[in-house]
Amino acid sequence: MVQWLWKGDQSIMDGWALPDIDMSRCTGCGACVTNCPTRAVGMVAQRPRIVRPADCTYCTDCEVACPEGAIICTFVVAWG
Repeated sequence: MVQWLWKGDQSIMDGWALPDIDMSRCTGCGACVTNCPTRAVGMVAQRPRIVRPADCTYCTDCEVACPEGAIICTFVVAWG
């Protein structure tokens, strides 16, 4: 069973990072929803949300599609 929670506009699922949507920059155009290949991003109250976090592959298509730069997919480089 997948457990996830909303933490402000940032979502966390079992310790996995998900795309962060900055609602102050978002215009609600829906480009991220249209371009998400797994349909993990959906519109809720006319704003995008990660509605299916288990389906997010962190492909960054939503980040690339956003004309306002409101979506950030952060990567951490680890040496080991």
